[in-house]
Amino acid sequence: MGAGLFIGSGAIISEVGPAAIVTYMLTGVLILLVMRMLGEMAVANPKTGSFTEYARDAMGNWAGFFTAWIYWYYQMIVVGFEAVVGAELLQRWIHGVPAWVISVVLLLALTLINLASVGNFGKFEYWFAGIKIAAVALFVLVAALFVIGIWPNSTVDFSNLTEHGGFAPKGLLPLFAGVVVVIFSMVGAEVVTVAAAESKEPGLAIKRAVNAVIFRVLFFFVASSFLIVTIIPWDSIAEEQSPFLLALQAMSIPYVADILNAVILISVLSCLNIGLYSTSRMLFTLGARGDCPKWMTKTNSRGVPVWGVLSCTVIGYACVAVGYFFPDTVFLFLVNASGAMILFVYLMICVSQIILRRRRQSALGSDGNQLQFRMWLFPYLSIAITAIIVAILVSMLFDPTSRASLLQGLAVVTIVLVAFAVKSSYLRRLHSGAEIDGRSTAGRERERHSVAPKD
Repeated sequence: MGAGLFIGSGAIISEVGPAAIVTYMLTGVLILLVMRMLGEMAVANPKTGSFTEYARDAMGNWAGFFTAWIYWYYQMIVVGFEAVVGAELLQRWIHGVPAWVISVVLLLALTLINLASVGNFGKFEYWFAGIKIAAVALFVLVAALFVIGIWPNSTVDFSNLTEHGGFAPKGLLPLFAGVVVVIFSMVGAEVVTVAAAESKEPGLAIKRAVNAVIFRVLFFFVASSFLIVTIIPWDSIAEEQSPFLLALQAMSIPYVADILNAVILISVLSCLNIGLYSTSRMLFTLGARGDCPKWMTKTNSRGVPVWGVLSCTVIGYACVAVGYFFPDTVFLFLVNASGAMILFVYLMICVSQIILRRRRQSALGSDGNQLQFRMWLFPYLSIAITAIIVAILVSMLFDPTSRASLLQGLAVVTIVLVAFAVKSSYLRRLHSGAEIDGRSTAGRERERHSVAPKD
């Protein structure tokens, strides 16, 4: 829950109208079911690499390599993007300091937090999440009082839901197409399965987190969007405006701009914190598998992969530099290309769960279903969710606003797959050369020890 909710919700409401409530509900169900599939695998076999390792187990080394690097790329761009956005938010209060300097300071501060220990990451994320959750909960409470007429100078009025063109003023197609936009504001729950491997009770932590997803989606996304479109007309919300700000202004909340700016800033820092954590753990997993330098697996006395964290920080600084020098070209390209990445990751999660569940059933028979945490209605629901994600990706090709994101994402996918092919080819040649060298050495040894023939 970050800037995608507080600011991005304006884009979906302006595109879909009051029916954006339904779009949020549909997307929430999709995220819940993907998390359920991931939760099944993670509870049965907690691993630091989480879904990247399950993809490797299910489909081979290429799948693990592909999923890990794609997710690393996605989160790394998020780190750079959030650092830039955080600096812009702070410039509301800090004048005269260049944005890039503030970005570097934010990255440095959160790097030190992540280097200290995984416990520090958890503590800071606990407070970051707590503050933004409290802020949205307070918004829902105050907005509900306003809608039902208890708030000062308010009356009960639900006319905005049906006036101004109706509940779905642009038809049903934008309602479903909006899932493509909304899904990017809901991703992030998968990080709990990465962190679970470093917790005392991974199975319990994963089950609690996955089960809570639907309630959090209903409360934070669906309830807040319902209250927003009830309080203010949907067609008064511009795509680049925060509908939360407009709703709070309609309720005459004092200092609303500063309050919301602070909440969004905390949300951005939360995303930045999570990005550094998850990307460093991806590098740790890749290093352990030989898919990146082995020194990425070195940890300090507190178990933190120091080189992984520092490497991600360096890439984060590079993203800030790119954003400074090429704000409307290269940086925009990177941000757009990251958009479709999470859908490819979710697709790999779904396929992995189907393969691993079937493999378990084949190996154990009826005992294969005796999992502590299971996906519902397997295999039908798993296959349906996989098909929906494929359909979303295909639909992006026909939507002018998301086509660039998909095409650029496919370019990144191609680069990753080519990199794996080159790596595999190099290892095969290396292995083949070692075998030839081994045979030559053995031949020389036989010649040296052989008895010369007599005259």
